[in-house]
Amino acid sequence: MQPATRNPDTLLPLSPAVFHILLALADGERHGYSIMQEIAAHTEGKLRIGPTTLYRSIKHMLATGLIVEVAERPDPELDDERRRYYRLTTFGQQVARAETLRLAQALTVARSKPLLGDVLPAPLIKGA
Repeated sequence: MQPATRNPDTLLPLSPAVFHILLALADGERHGYSIMQEIAAHTEGKLRIGPTTLYRSIKHMLATGLIVEVAERPDPELDDERRRYYRLTTFGQQVARAETLRLAQALTVARSKPLLGDVLPAPLIKGA
């Protein structure tokens, strides 16, 4: 018997912290501090999440099946053995895609409104 398919839309909208954690993990496994650095870098410092927000979000994401803790560890001589590494699950990838589409739709609406004027250039995404 196959497991029931979960609908990614049931978790939307995601909090900014959860969405950016998913984006940070989209390129591969990372540990907590690396996730925080990636988020700060990709948002040009506009979003900085602290350890409490990070680990509260990770706990929630583990419980909902968006991410898993990785059992394999890097060579202990190259890494701190206390670090925990995380990666996206297939469901986590689906949820990240669904949230990206939701945000893209909102951006399309925002571009059509006069409130932004010339502040928001049309093609923010390659190929858009």
